[in-house]
Amino acid sequence: MKDYQTDRPLTVVLADDHAIVREGIACLCEAHGFRVLGQCGDGAAAVELVLTMGPDLAIIDVHMPVMDGIQAIRELRAAGTSAKLMVLSVSRDETMVRDALDAGADAYLVKDGPSRHLMDAVGFVRDGGVYVSPLLRGAGFYARIEGKAAPSNPLANLSPREVEVFSHLVNGLRPKDIALQLAISPKTVDTYRAGLMRKLEIKDLVTLVKFAIEHNLTGISAGR
Repeated sequence: MKDYQTDRPLTVVLADDHAIVREGIACLCEAHGFRVLGQCGDGAAAVELVLTMGPDLAIIDVHMPVMDGIQAIRELRAAGTSAKLMVLSVSRDETMVRDALDAGADAYLVKDGPSRHLMDAVGFVRDGGVYVSPLLRGAGFYARIEGKAAPSNPLANLSPREVEVFSHLVNGLRPKDIALQLAISPKTVDTYRAGLMRKLEIKDLVTLVKFAIEHNLTGISAGR
């Protein structure tokens, strides 16, 4: 896969404390045209490698020695990296997903998912989106937070078209794909997205995804 802006292979760094896992992901990346710049087995090394090599993407495990993956992501964001940071973990824990997004992760994938989810995530985050594994969404993972009462219809103030755009955004579609599916222009999708985020008082896509998690709104249909 190439960077559509520079027409060069996308570059990637891999961080996982299991060498066999790293090597398998490296083979998968290379089969899809990525250029693997380096690999490491702990979070501190991941921070150094990303800041030194400047990859387009970093695929980072959560449970690693020296420094865990979420803390590594925090440090990389604090250091101002422009790399897309993608978590690949065995954990399906809701708190873990939230912590990763809060730290600055662009994607959260589970290791028992198919390889196509990794490629889907790369395409989505490359276009500025936030990707959460469909296995988590489809398994009913996103339950309401215990002790927090959700309004009966948190999307009540949205228009039907804004609900459609909301649904597609939180379920993993890129804006250009939403435009194709709804037979509208990408600029119109952006208008609906801006409108729904204004009404929900949400400033960015990460917060929109967390809003959907908290209100059990992933997997909703595109209509009311």
